[in-house]
Amino acid sequence: MNNKITQLFGIKYPIIQGGMIWNSGYKLASAVSNAGGLGLIGAGSMYPDVLREHIQKCKQATDKPFGVNVPMLYPNVEEIIDIIIKEGVKIVFTSAGNPKIWTSHLKESGIIVVHVVSSSKFALKAQEAGVDAIVAEGFEAGGHNGREETTTFTLIPMVKENINIPLIAAGGIATGKGMLAAMVLGADGIQMGSRFAASKESSAHENFKNTIINTKEGDTQLTLKELAPVRLIKNKFYDDLQELYTKCPTMEEIKELLGRARAKRGMFEGDLIEGELEIGQIAGLIHEIKPVADIIKEIIAEFELAKKEANSL
Repeated sequence: MNNKITQLFGIKYPIIQGGMIWNSGYKLASAVSNAGGLGLIGAGSMYPDVLREHIQKCKQATDKPFGVNVPMLYPNVEEIIDIIIKEGVKIVFTSAGNPKIWTSHLKESGIIVVHVVSSSKFALKAQEAGVDAIVAEGFEAGGHNGREETTTFTLIPMVKENINIPLIAAGGIATGKGMLAAMVLGADGIQMGSRFAASKESSAHENFKNTIINTKEGDTQLTLKELAPVRLIKNKFYDDLQELYTKCPTMEEIKELLGRARAKRGMFEGDLIEGELEIGQIAGLIHEIKPVADIIKEIIAEFELAKKEANSL
């Protein structure tokens, strides 16, 4: 496949793996890149030294392009950016912050910059900041999410109408048919998180992977909107949170219940009861833990078949 996204990144397929916390180590990123997509190391759950190690290991594991996802609210963001530049990473996806702060600095170092947004308003701001492409993520997505609660199906054409740089669709995409739908709506490529979280190469705990493939429609919910909206699988921690909400809690009480390292406890350490289990609504269509190479092969085969079927209508 040859389009704006494959040309921008120098990849075979316009499929990007979301840089998810506690899921996206070098094994996942390199596997996606080796299979023809673009793998991203998720810096959001890594100390600077750990990120450096993953970048170096990723270079050894693939000779294909890969990138790093950087949440800009990360406390050590300056050190993270410095490591990315010194290690010669050529692609950076930024999220959770103002793209104006780092885009020009990264581009001066020859880095392709992509910013993740949840609205047309922020897509325009990112374009004005000089990014090379946009990820527009609908609120079906897992993990941290937009406050507007705009779905992918409506977000993609709205963003497409407002920008003139390449557009990547994210949120609720895990199949070839979903990929085709996103591209028909105006996307040049897709970003998938949940599907790759349930891959063999994901760094997530096996307990979490098995929970993903057993998640059904309605088993996830967007919550913690007072802090930063996040989509979670409903478990005891989620139930405790909802019970707290019935008491009209203060921000401090919410933070106290949340505590520290809930996401690590759930996704990386496998605590399905007290951990934070971040996954998208599309988990209801993910039924098996597979190697990344098989996932991408299946998606491309289904995409091509769906395209043929659509052309015959």
